[in-house]
Amino acid sequence: MKTYLAKKGEVEQDYVLFDASEAPVGRLAVRIANALRGKDKPTYTPHVDTGNYVIVINAEQAVLTGNKEENKKYVDFSGYRGGRKEYTAAQIRAKNPERIIKDAVWGMMPHGRLGRAQFRKLKVYAGSEHPHEAQKPIKISV
Repeated sequence: MKTYLAKKGEVEQDYVLFDASEAPVGRLAVRIANALRGKDKPTYTPHVDTGNYVIVINAEQAVLTGNKEENKKYVDFSGYRGGRKEYTAAQIRAKNPERIIKDAVWGMMPHGRLGRAQFRKLKVYAGSEHPHEAQKPIKISV
């Protein structure tokens, strides 16, 4: 029996919904990264985008364990000398709560062309509302 390799035209991609409220960020990010890559499907093929579209709601309620809210640093760099800025997770959560989940998921994705294409299928929303009701997302518990 030959090994099954998915082709681009025969892959079915669904919309899945994760609720991030009271979920640890790392555990949530693993589940999201696997869904984006398609590793949770029996048709997974490493060089083909077999993953689903992922919608994450309630990103502002995701939990960082331990003292990470005060101790974890997020770094921005403008490219110029002296242009490096550090922010704590609490500062990031106040300004852009979606970034905490996006950064955690991006660290678990391949950083090549396919990984970037798969990462673009991630939609994160701070509140409980999202504009993807027409796609009938499948709710997945964490």
